[in-house]
Amino acid sequence: MGFFSWIIFGALAGWAANLVIGGRDRRPQGCLVSVLVGVVGAALGGLIYRLATGEEMNFEFDFPSFGVAVLGAVVLLGALRLVTARRRK
Repeated sequence: MGFFSWIIFGALAGWAANLVIGGRDRRPQGCLVSVLVGVVGAALGGLIYRLATGEEMNFEFDFPSFGVAVLGAVVLLGALRLVTARRRK
């Protein structure tokens, strides 16, 4: 995938993760944060997929790759929210 494809794919995965994690009280996050969470989450999801199945995940524009990217972004966003929640207390 090209550079711009990763940005689009990451933005979509980050947006979907924010919808999953946020629920009713979700905080809107900026485009840059969505892209970063999505791209890093996609890499994290690929690592989780590789550890769970032993197979390498190729990130093309298809539903399984999007699911893995969103799963990684959800894990990453959940961890970030836990860290920031502890700081506030």
